[in-house]
Amino acid sequence: MDVNFQFDWSAAFGSIPYLLPGIPWTLLISFGGLAIGFFIGIFFGLLRISRLRWLRWPAIIYVEVFRGTPILVQVLFIFYGLPQLLGGPINALVAGIAAIAVNSGAYISEIVRGGVQSIERGQGEASLSLGLSRTQAFRYVIWPQAFRRMIPPLGNQGIISIKDTSLFSVIGVGELVRQGQIYIATTFTALEVYFMVALMYLAITWTLSIILRQLERRGLAGQ
Repeated sequence: MDVNFQFDWSAAFGSIPYLLPGIPWTLLISFGGLAIGFFIGIFFGLLRISRLRWLRWPAIIYVEVFRGTPILVQVLFIFYGLPQLLGGPINALVAGIAAIAVNSGAYISEIVRGGVQSIERGQGEASLSLGLSRTQAFRYVIWPQAFRRMIPPLGNQGIISIKDTSLFSVIGVGELVRQGQIYIATTFTALEVYFMVALMYLAITWTLSIILRQLERRGLAGQ
């Protein structure tokens, strides 16, 4: 068997112009989905800590369903399954954003729940004794502290969601992996191209990690 394979750096660097158009799609899907997922997560996270059982159970079911099933299955269901129910096709970009939104929303809801419950109960009680309403106590006392504690896990979820977009090539979204697949089909340089795809994902997630570390330091400094 011939093992005299040499990595072709010219092919790797030559693929960059063809891969770059996938970066905006990757960022649009991930950050668009995360933005929606953040509000979904806040909503269901607050329901999870409600005293009313009939509010908690829908949130529990939502979290367990979307944390317990692979995001690849979720995006396939949205893209191929929902059109049968709705009677019309769903755009691949919309399906990708929706999958990131509902999937990240489930994880973010648990981050929100954990962040709020990590604040000592005495702070809420002290706020009420000072004349604040429950809403005011949550808004001005509990939530600011909880949010600072949520920054690291929220950042981790953001990085996970960015990497999850690599799965959406199966529905034809033109993100990084899909652009790489198209280029490989004509050049047969899979090793070099996927190496560059991996480096681009690493650059994106590493940059996000640096930004999040700065935000975390500022949050800690503000405490």
